[in-house]
Amino acid sequence: MKAVIVKQPGDASQLYLGEISKPTPKENELLVKVKSFGLNRMDILQREGKYPLPSDITDILGVEIAGIVEEIGRDVTNYKIGDRVFGLIYGGAYAEYACLNESMAMLLPDQLTFQHGAAIPEVWFTAYQALHLLAQIKEGQEILIHAGASGVGLAIVQLAKMAKARRIFATVGSDVKIKYVEEIGATKCINYKTEDFKEKILEFTNGRGVDIIIDFVGKDYWHKNIDCLVIDGRMILLAFLSGSNVDDVDLSVFLRKRIRVEGSNLRFRPLDYQINLRNEFYIKTLPHFFDNEPSLKVVIDREFDWTNIADSHRHLESNTTIGKVIVNING
Repeated sequence: MKAVIVKQPGDASQLYLGEISKPTPKENELLVKVKSFGLNRMDILQREGKYPLPSDITDILGVEIAGIVEEIGRDVTNYKIGDRVFGLIYGGAYAEYACLNESMAMLLPDQLTFQHGAAIPEVWFTAYQALHLLAQIKEGQEILIHAGASGVGLAIVQLAKMAKARRIFATVGSDVKIKYVEEIGATKCINYKTEDFKEKILEFTNGRGVDIIIDFVGKDYWHKNIDCLVIDGRMILLAFLSGSNVDDVDLSVFLRKRIRVEGSNLRFRPLDYQINLRNEFYIKTLPHFFDNEPSLKVVIDREFDWTNIADSHRHLESNTTIGKVIVNING
C-alpha cells in the first residue's frame, strides 16, 4: 500500500509517497481504508526527528483517521465491513490503510463527513481531557486559553462555553483570528504579538486573574502564566513550543497561591485511559456536533490531497491556520 514516508529527519521536503506493507488487523482491531487524516504539531516534530515515539509504534506519521472498515479481527463485535468510522490511533494515519482498536473506534454520524471525522479525535479528546478531567472546570470560572485559534484551542473555547465558564479569554496571533475566535465563543481575545497578555488579563479581571490556564507555549509564558493564576488556580500544559527549561522558578508561589500545574500527552497515555476518555467523549460531547441545533463546530482551516503532503505541512508550520488542516486520500 502507499504511505507517506519520511526520507530522513528534516523539513517538509523529506516527505514522499512510497510503498510499505499493508497492516493486518489483530483480533480486536478494524482495518480501515483511510479517506482523511488530520495533521498535528507532533507530526512536524516527528518528521524533524524531535518526537520520541511510544514503544512498539509504527514510524508512519499521524494519529487521527476517518474511513471505511475493510476487514475486522475475529473478536470484533460492534463493527462490520463497510461501516464509516473515525478514531484515534497511536500512529500510522498517513497511509491508505490503518488499524484501529475496536474500543477506540466511533461510528461516523451521517451528518459528518470524513473530513469532520479526521478533525475530531486528537483535538477534541485532548481538549475534553484538559478541561474536564485535568482542570475540572466548574460553572462560573474564568479561563485563559493560549493558541486559541489552533484546533485544540478552538475546541476548548467551545467546551468552556458549554461548561458555562463566566469568561473565556484566549491569545491569538492576528486580528483575523481575534474576530473568528470571539465569534465562536471567546469573551475576549488578546493579540500576543501586539499586547502583553498578562497586563490584559489582569486588566480584564481587575487584578484577580483566572481560575484555569491551558498552555502550549511553555518557557516564554511560564512566569506570566503563574502571575495570571488566582489562588487555587490550575494550569494545564499540553506542549512547550518555546522550550521546556524555565529560569528563575520560585517554588514558594506554589505554596502561597496553592497552584496546581499538570502536564499531559495523550499519545503516551495507556490504551485503557484512552478508551475511557473515548467513551466519556462519545456519550457526553459527540452528539452536540449534530443535534438539532449543534452547539459544537468542527473547524477545518484547509484541506489538501495527500499528493501535496509537503505543502500541507508547510501550511501548518506557517502559523496562519484557524482550526484543523486535513489531508484527503483519493482513490
